[in-house]
Amino acid sequence: MNVERDHHVLVFAPIGRDGLAAAELFRSSNLETIICRSLSELVTEMTAGVGAVLLAEEGLFGKDTAPLAQWIANQPPWSDLPFVILTSHREHPAVVAWRRGVVSLLRNVSLLERPIQPMTLTSAIQSAMRARRRQYEIRTLLAAREQTAQQLEKLVVDRTRALKEANEQLRLEMNERARVEETLRQAQKIEAIGQLTGGVAHDFNNLLMVISGGLDMLDRQTDPNRRRRLMDGMVQAAQRGASLTRQLLAFSRRQTLRPVPVDVVLQMGGMRELLDRSLRGDVHVEFDFPDTLWPVEVDPGELELVILNLTVNARDAMPNGGTIVVRGENLPDMNDEQIIGDYVRLSVVDTGIGMEPEILSRVFEPFFTTKEVGKGSGLGLAQVHGFATQSRGTVRIRSQVGQGTSIELYLPRSHGVPPKKRHLIDLNMVRPKKDNHGRILLVEDDDEVAALVSEMLAQLGYEVTRAASGAAALGALADGRAVDLIFSDIMMPGGMNGVELAHEIKRRRSDIPVLLTSGYSEAAVHEAEQAGIRILPKPYHIDELGAALSAVKSELRLDAESKRSNRH
Repeated sequence: MNVERDHHVLVFAPIGRDGLAAAELFRSSNLETIICRSLSELVTEMTAGVGAVLLAEEGLFGKDTAPLAQWIANQPPWSDLPFVILTSHREHPAVVAWRRGVVSLLRNVSLLERPIQPMTLTSAIQSAMRARRRQYEIRTLLAAREQTAQQLEKLVVDRTRALKEANEQLRLEMNERARVEETLRQAQKIEAIGQLTGGVAHDFNNLLMVISGGLDMLDRQTDPNRRRRLMDGMVQAAQRGASLTRQLLAFSRRQTLRPVPVDVVLQMGGMRELLDRSLRGDVHVEFDFPDTLWPVEVDPGELELVILNLTVNARDAMPNGGTIVVRGENLPDMNDEQIIGDYVRLSVVDTGIGMEPEILSRVFEPFFTTKEVGKGSGLGLAQVHGFATQSRGTVRIRSQVGQGTSIELYLPRSHGVPPKKRHLIDLNMVRPKKDNHGRILLVEDDDEVAALVSEMLAQLGYEVTRAASGAAALGALADGRAVDLIFSDIMMPGGMNGVELAHEIKRRRSDIPVLLTSGYSEAAVHEAEQAGIRILPKPYHIDELGAALSAVKSELRLDAESKRSNRH
């Protein structure tokens, strides 16, 4: 459309002088007017631009109005062109029906019946022009909105591109930061490994010195009392080594825990004698447990070791004596950064010297200790931290210099029913008689360990055959060698570990019980436990070995009797 033509009046009255008269009338009122001599010319002029149309109805009689109808139907949404039609007073039914069709075709129609006053006609056309101007204002607003939308869309595209570039830059910076952080972590790991290696080497060298020196001196002593003292010292050194290994595993969260519902009040009450023996005479322990204290889901033996560890630390922090309070509290619906749910808080509170902030920030580091050389390994609180984390809880410390320290264990509440008696670690240390208890196939790749274990088995009354690998053990069975029980290490060379060997033996000879042993192999130990294979942890005493062997044989016997009874 031509904007200059938007305010023109189009006149189509081809019969008589109505067209010329109307044009002169409109021009005298300053309305630009165009006279159209045919219907096709009218449609052409409407396409060029129009404000209103004056039609004489007789000009449409018998004409093809399809082009006009198509133009009206194709108007944009903002357009509804006004038409003024000059009609006659004829009321013939056919004429009336035809007139209704014309009104329906043109849509926005005003009918003026002849004769008509010039003022009335001019007023009708001016009113139609005003309505049309409103439509053009809407067109302008829609065009402005469309332009704004396009500008906004372009702005969104530009902003999106800028945001994408910014995100890409941020991603690069984050990757660089992650790389730097990983480099820092690696450096910290190297530093921690160095500290750990030094601490472990120091402690184990002391233990090995006691053992190797004691063995060297044992052959030089004929006095039974001195030999007994040397042997006691070596046994204690070995026990300290086992304890040190257990602490390392607890710190690394690799110690295999067996959580069960534990009555804290009953369990702690059973420790009274142990704590009294471990503390000095000027240090006393008080228990503060409510009757409604919830049971917790933990390994009972490790819980005792942790409480003992904390009370010994509290004792050392009170050189002038004092009272240690072991307190229990229920904490329902906890919800913080580390733990969510019902928890029990066990606190070990002392009134000792307290800790400086710089010491407090390092207490969980392995081998960090403020004690004198030989008075502590620095693994105690690291073990506490590992135990609490592995038990789905946490540990927190509050301390002020000169006012004491409170170490708080947060342990998950158990909804199970704890037993009515205290949990104890039952080792069944009953030394078997030296009767012939059967034939054992010992699977062990280390010659020195194999020699020692063979001697222990012989002392327990077993005939021992040794195989250095899983494949060798299967070969011995294939040869038809008589075997009543297999005792195997988990970690062995040759591609087959102890767990895989146990599965293969069960497949071939389900009548032979298998006992496994391991110093540490988390994945294999977990696999063995899942398969129901008993494991004897290293190091072990001869009494523990005898008890474990008896238990394995008893389990197999009971299983066989159960199968026989089910068949009957």
